[in-house]
Amino acid sequence: MTLPAAPAVASLQPSFSWASGLFRTVTTAAVTATLALGLAAAAPANAAEKNTSLFNADQKAEIGRLVRDYLLTHPEILVEVSQELEKRRKVEEEATRSKTLVDQKQQIFRSPYDFVLGKKDSDITIVEFFDYNCGWCKRALDEITKMTAADPNIRFVMKEFPIFGEHSQFAAKAALASKKQGKYWEFHQALMKERQVTKDNTLDIAKSVGLDVDALKREMENPLYDQVLAENTQVAQALGMQGTPAFIVDSKVNYGYVPANELTAMVAEIRKEGCKVC
Repeated sequence: MTLPAAPAVASLQPSFSWASGLFRTVTTAAVTATLALGLAAAAPANAAEKNTSLFNADQKAEIGRLVRDYLLTHPEILVEVSQELEKRRKVEEEATRSKTLVDQKQQIFRSPYDFVLGKKDSDITIVEFFDYNCGWCKRALDEITKMTAADPNIRFVMKEFPIFGEHSQFAAKAALASKKQGKYWEFHQALMKERQVTKDNTLDIAKSVGLDVDALKREMENPLYDQVLAENTQVAQALGMQGTPAFIVDSKVNYGYVPANELTAMVAEIRKEGCKVC
């Protein structure tokens, strides 16, 4: 995070009499130091060290004692600093999300490797990042089905984002490879209905929906699918995703499960002005 560098305590140069100016110096220093506690990471370390030398050892010890006493008397300042840092963090994260959505627009909304539910010329796109072993993702399947049935003008992009280990990774690669046989959606639904997806039952499920398992296994060896999953993970991290599911509705990134009625409300709101990035 890049924040404006806070003035260090040592930047208060003792250009006045030590006896008469000490109290005003340390009072200002206390407030400044409090800010520095939260923002010190943004200030160059060598600059702080250089400026600190402006005070002698006794002066620094006295300032340190008074700053400590001030903070113990006014601990609410630390809360204010924490709140300000949190506010700035959110602003920066939002800026990063917005930039990622624009810079990675094609990969997020129009990747040729994702399965798309709905018409290609739909007026709005929703992207779901999911894992086959995510309980909330399984629950979201019904919501997706409801929405696409009720509104044929929504494109729903299925973005494989396996975060629950090797079994999820295996299932995601199998799902991507199943597109070759034109069975992705049937396979996807069947995987989502399975309570626990493993390497073994992934192939059993593939067979149950009519996939040629031997051909599927051969296709899964294509290194392209590892690359696709790596790119999906990179985008997800840039967007601040730390779990599944996550839904992108135009320029809005929603973390966690979102019911169909809330997604529908977002779509209606976005349609008033049109898509910004989708």
